[in-house]
Amino acid sequence: MAVVMVNFQLWLERTLSNVEPVATLMRTAWGWPAVESVHFIGLTLLFGTIAAWDLRLLGMAKRVPIVAFHRLVPFAVLGFAINATSGSMFLMTEPDQYLYNRAFHFKLLFMALAGLNVVVFYLAAFRQVSGLAPGVDAPRSVKVFGATSLICWIAVIVCGRLITWYRPDLCDPGKAIGFLADCILR
Repeated sequence: MAVVMVNFQLWLERTLSNVEPVATLMRTAWGWPAVESVHFIGLTLLFGTIAAWDLRLLGMAKRVPIVAFHRLVPFAVLGFAINATSGSMFLMTEPDQYLYNRAFHFKLLFMALAGLNVVVFYLAAFRQVSGLAPGVDAPRSVKVFGATSLICWIAVIVCGRLITWYRPDLCDPGKAIGFLADCILR
């Protein structure tokens, strides 16, 4: 399995390195800072909306119906789309600095957990809260989804910030072993 992952990482790095128009734009004087600013705007939309929703599920702002907070979901989706696009631009510009980076791996893990959490929430619990009147507390089982979401998205943000501090330098990807490349485990 480790050999398969290494081969996948190497293939992905080569493939992303060949997206020249994006890298050319990002390496201009204002490219990276502009895209990073857009990334933070997307993050604000995404996390601001999700945090408000999750905090309502956890029992804050009970006077506001849960369905009113649910109307903000399109802003979270827009924020996620902005972040996925701008994040992909970072990845296409410096793939070796992300693909072999433990913080990036954990960021993706927490994003996947947050995604799984929201899918299970909508399949299993949304109906329980969609009709709750103002002042009514969400069931305890629903609060678990809200808490899990907040924890996952805070972890995504923290791991995103840690990417800069855990950059794999002097890495020889050809000698990497496993999902967490050998060059960053030393």
